[in-house]
Amino acid sequence: MPHILDGKKIAQNLKDKLKIEIEEIKIKSNRVPGLAVIQVGNVAASSVYVKAKTKAAKEVGIDVIDHHLDESINQSDLINLINQLNNNNDVNGILVQLPLPETINEEVILNSIVPGKDADGFHPVNVGKLSISQTNDENLMIPCTPYGCLLLLKELNIKLAGKNAVVIGRSNIVGKPMAQLLLKESCTVTTVHSKTVNIESICKNADILVAAIGKPEFVNKDWVKEGAIVIDVGINRINVNEEKSKLVGDVLFNEVKNIASAITPVPGGVGPMTIACLLRNTTIAFKNL
Repeated sequence: MPHILDGKKIAQNLKDKLKIEIEEIKIKSNRVPGLAVIQVGNVAASSVYVKAKTKAAKEVGIDVIDHHLDESINQSDLINLINQLNNNNDVNGILVQLPLPETINEEVILNSIVPGKDADGFHPVNVGKLSISQTNDENLMIPCTPYGCLLLLKELNIKLAGKNAVVIGRSNIVGKPMAQLLLKESCTVTTVHSKTVNIESICKNADILVAAIGKPEFVNKDWVKEGAIVIDVGINRINVNEEKSKLVGDVLFNEVKNIASAITPVPGGVGPMTIACLLRNTTIAFKNL
């Protein structure tokens, strides 16, 4: 039987440790980390994510400052708000929930957050620090989803050095930083994508396979080597019938679980780790002041 990596349990362990750390911070400084959350508009999925992130932050003792803005806000006003938060000493982390309306340039907005308060780890300065650091420095602001994936791998207590790792996807949010993190663990890393030739055979050779392509149940048993570790980053909603839908990953779980030595489920795998790592980044930002 495969080892099903329980992201909920592992994330809760991380949150429990953060809660203790934040309680100690409060005793010493009479302050706690502060997280500003900005949501623009009323995209249903964004509202669900913001609610989950806010709830988790409050549970560990982080102060949350919510800014739910109308979809009609212009880019200049949004940047002005971020600049106010950049200069607010009670705010240690700033999270802008994506996607933003088409009238707003996401890159410009994310880059307007000062690197030290970049809770998502997307700012070019933080991306550069991750790229040039020789090890996975605990003090870096690392993108939350790939770092959560790495923590899931480390939970297996196996030697990562020398493993053949394949990352499916080359996004700035997951694929690229995931490859960086695995390189720092001395894995041999290959990134594959929509233009890769013989993508299936490359994936078939992976000891560690990270799927982050946004295509529901795209990776089947023919892509996976016997005994491989499979990390499924995908979160896709598909219709079961006219009245019902469900969440699935990028991996055909029911097939691949019979081949993999370890695998993450969807939901309950990478998702909870992403939120826990957001809280980690906010706490690190506080300590780095």
